[in-house]
Amino acid sequence: MQPVNLREKFAQFHEHWNPQTVGELNGQAVRLVKFQGEFVWHHHDNEDEMFLVVQGRFRMEFQDHSCWLSEGEFLIVPRGVEHRPVAEEEVHVLLFEPTATVNTGNAGGPRTAPNVHL
Repeated sequence: MQPVNLREKFAQFHEHWNPQTVGELNGQAVRLVKFQGEFVWHHHDNEDEMFLVVQGRFRMEFQDHSCWLSEGEFLIVPRGVEHRPVAEEEVHVLLFEPTATVNTGNAGGPRTAPNVHL
């Protein structure tokens, strides 16, 4: 049991849209991810997702509206809700979600990331 330093963990990877698992508890994964640009529209049939902005800001788009998240803010996207993160500049985000969650949800495709542990 050791503290996890988020700055150090974020410094260990550079690719965008590729979540890195830094911890697990009670069937949930704590993942770090860097965003830049637009992700794919998708939803998760069985999982809620929490997005916590550690550095920067991004826009979460939904079919009927969008909202901005800034450092220190989080958003929970309920299962089944179609969404797409968009970041004009690089943003660092902590995700809290079930360990089985696939980053692209129902969309699949080339942006589907493997489950990587830092």
